[in-house]
Order: sequence, then C-alpha cells, then structure tokens
Amino acid sequence: MVDQPQYLTPEGLETLEKQLKELKEFRRPQVLDRLHRSLQEGGELSENAEYEDAKIEQAYIEGQIVRLETILRQAEVIEPTDHYDKVMIGAHVTVVEKGYDDPEQYQIVGSAEANPREGKISVESPIGKALLGAKVGAKVKVATPDGETVFKIKSID
Repeated sequence: MVDQPQYLTPEGLETLEKQLKELKEFRRPQVLDRLHRSLQEGGELSENAEYEDAKIEQAYIEGQIVRLETILRQAEVIEPTDHYDKVMIGAHVTVVEKGYDDPEQYQIVGSAEANPREGKISVESPIGKALLGAKVGAKVKVATPDGETVFKIKSID
C-alpha cells in the first residue's frame, strides 16, 4: 500500500499533535485505570458493565492513536504565503454562489483537517476539487447532490 500525503496547514499539524498527546498522555492512562479498577471488583467479566465499557473506550482510543500517528507520519505541511495567484491548499477563498448575494469563505485544507462547520473544506471534496487551481474572477462548476452549482471566486488570501 502506497502512503498518500496528508496535507496539513501548520495550525492543523499542531492541532493533530495536541490531540495525539492528549490521547496518549491522559485518555489512555485513564481508561487503563478504569480497566484495572473494574478487574479488581471481581465477579464474571461478562457481567461487568464497567469493564465492557472501558474495553470499548480503550479500543476507540487506540484506533484514534493509530489514525493520528498515520496522518502525522504522512504529513506534508503546506506553509502559507503572502499572496495566492490561484486557489491552493491553505488558501482562504471567498466565493459567491450563483443566484445569491452573500459571499462565503472557505479555507482549502487536506482531508485530515477538514471541518465544514469552521469553513475548512477538503481539497478532495467536490467544492475543493472544483476551486483548486482557479483564479480570482473565475466561475467554477461543482457537481452536488442537488445538481450543478456555480461559484464565482471573489478573492484568494
């Protein structure tokens, strides 16, 4: 299996590193302590709800650690620039959707950092793919579940 680069902004790298540290240094020891305490209670493990709950949480935490370590191992940090000639990873793009007056702003980021609620859209998303490489003034078409949408790029920062 070929490792795919995980594009991150410097802020995204810092956030993921903090999440990994939190999982390894705090959450993992907490769940291990819960497991240890539930084992000391005795009785049948199959009837020990605390033990089962802690095992589920442990599996989740370990999965998240592996996921974050993989992303960080494959990370390519995209340094911001003072000027963007075209839409690139890391850029903040202001667009206006055809038929609307209100501008929307997105930051184009790698998939590991994407968070649409914060306006961070993945370069691999339909909108991210459509915007990538476009310049100010360009109109880009995006295929969405509701049909085709057209965005006009107002600015790139």
